[in-house]
Amino acid sequence: MAPASTRPTSRDVARAAGVSQAAVSLVLGDKWRGRVSEATAERVRRAAEELGYRPNLAARNLRLGRTRTVLLVVPALTTEFFAGVYTGAARVAADHGFGVVLYPSPEGVGPARNPFASARAALDGVIASSMAADALTALRGEQLPLVMLDSDPAGSLGAATVNLDIADGARQVAEHLLGLGHRHFVHLAADVPSWTFEVRAGALADRIGAVPGTSIRTARTPVSMDGARAAVQAALSDPAPPRPTAVICDDDTLAVGAYKGLRRLGLRVPEDVSVTGVDDLHLATAVDPELTTVHLDAELFGERGMQALLAVLEGRTPEGGDIPVHLVVRGSTAPPCAS
Repeated sequence: MAPASTRPTSRDVARAAGVSQAAVSLVLGDKWRGRVSEATAERVRRAAEELGYRPNLAARNLRLGRTRTVLLVVPALTTEFFAGVYTGAARVAADHGFGVVLYPSPEGVGPARNPFASARAALDGVIASSMAADALTALRGEQLPLVMLDSDPAGSLGAATVNLDIADGARQVAEHLLGLGHRHFVHLAADVPSWTFEVRAGALADRIGAVPGTSIRTARTPVSMDGARAAVQAALSDPAPPRPTAVICDDDTLAVGAYKGLRRLGLRVPEDVSVTGVDDLHLATAVDPELTTVHLDAELFGERGMQALLAVLEGRTPEGGDIPVHLVVRGSTAPPCAS
C-alpha cells in the first residue's frame, strides 16, 4: 500500500475511470444501482483496485452519523457458549463493515446493568441477551435498533427476537429418558430469572407429566459445579419415595456438578442415575462417561442475531423461526437399573 502522503484519493479514482467523484462515491458505497450503469460501476471498481484505493471509512461514517458499531450484551464472557455467540455475530458484522463491542454482566451470570448511558452516541444497534428491564426501557427510549436473544417474543418491548428452539430440546431430552424407561426425575434448574430457563422447565413438566406414573422434582441451584453438586446431593438424599433415576440439568456445567454429587453419594452414572445437560460444550466430552446433552449452535445463534440487526437497520423484517437444536446421546444415559 502506498504511503499516506501518496495514498490515492477518490479524485484519482474518478480521473482514472473517467467519471465524477459523485459516481465513485455511489459505486464504492454500493448505492449505484439505478443511478449509474453496470459498465460504469465496473470501471470504477477496476480503477479503485488498480490504484489500491481504500475509502476513509471513519470520515464516511462521521458524515453519515454512524459508527458501524454494534453492542453485544451477554450474561458472561467466561462461558464457551457466549464466546461462540460473539464469534458468529462478529463474523457476520465484519462481512458488512461493522465492529462488535462486548458488554458482559458484571456478576458473570444474570441480568446486565444498563450499559447505555455512555454508549448511546457511539452505537448503531444492540444485540442483547438476558437484559434487565430497566436497561431495555432506557434503550428503547433512545430508539436504538435492538435485537433480543433468548427472549420472550411477546415481552421484548417490540424488539426483534432470535431464539433457539429450546422447548423442543427439553422435549427431546424427556422423550429420550422416557423411552429408556425412566419415570422419576430431578430437574436441576438454574437459579437465574430468565425466559429461556422458564421455557425449559415448562416443556419438561408438560412432556413428563403427560405420562402416567411419572414424577419430577425441581432442585434449584446457582450456575456452578459446586452449587449443582450440593443440590443433587440434597435431592437424592431425600428418603421420600420414589427415588429419581435421572437428573435433567439446565446446562453442561450443572451436569458435571451433578456427576460429582452423585459420586459422593456412591451412585454411578449411568448405572444408577442417568444425567443430561444442555449446550454441548467441550466439557461434555471431557467427562467420563461422556455427557448426553442438547447441542446448541452458538455461532449460528450469533450469526442470526447479527443478521436480524442488519435487517432492522435496513428497514427489513428479520428472518423468522427458531433455530433448531438436537439431542446428542452419549454414555451418561441408560435404562434405569431394576430395583
